[in-house]
Amino acid sequence: MTLPELVVFDLAGTTVEDRGQVPEAFVAALASHGLAVSHEQLGDVRGSSKRTAIASFVPAGVDHAARVASIYRAFQRELAVRYAATGVREVAGAEEAFRWLSARNVRIAFNTGFDREITDLLLDRLGWSTGLAAAIVCGDDVARGRPAPDLIRLAMQRTATTDPAGVANVGDTTLDLQAGHAAHVRWNVGVLSGAHTRARLETAPHTHVIDSVAALQGVFGDAS
Repeated sequence: MTLPELVVFDLAGTTVEDRGQVPEAFVAALASHGLAVSHEQLGDVRGSSKRTAIASFVPAGVDHAARVASIYRAFQRELAVRYAATGVREVAGAEEAFRWLSARNVRIAFNTGFDREITDLLLDRLGWSTGLAAAIVCGDDVARGRPAPDLIRLAMQRTATTDPAGVANVGDTTLDLQAGHAAHVRWNVGVLSGAHTRARLETAPHTHVIDSVAALQGVFGDAS
């Protein structure tokens, strides 16, 4: 069995259940400012920085930055309301996967397109804020969101992991996988518990596509 030094996990859809709260909040925030988004357009930005995604739907103009900021604040409010109503739950098997890795001295990091405020909300409600991840990297920590490798590289930097050949990246979107490929990780794992289907994930560079993080042990057990 060959194990990584570091596993970088996405949050919503990968380790945190996404029961539609994120896309619903995104659509509602845009609609509150008179902007409509199709299902296909929404799928294309899943996994990206939410602020960047919003900016891509706001028409250019002198008030562009102000409109983006206003819509992003609306997105934060909409998402908080939805999580308060539905609760925040782990993807089944996530904590077990974390324990399995930790018992083998594999470091864990979280990376996400959410900003720090939303990330803290999720992790606090799950009890994952302290003592679990060696690094937590948010969309507002880097200059470039996915598909750029910046989130993963910052997670490596913060955990003193120097060789991408010792890194696994796990996410539920094509942008997650594109970022992992750009970071040159050894294991680039797509999961089917979130935004994108197997057919869609398999269009992106990957080493594995699995049902969920509950099956992660098999990925490393099969690795040579």
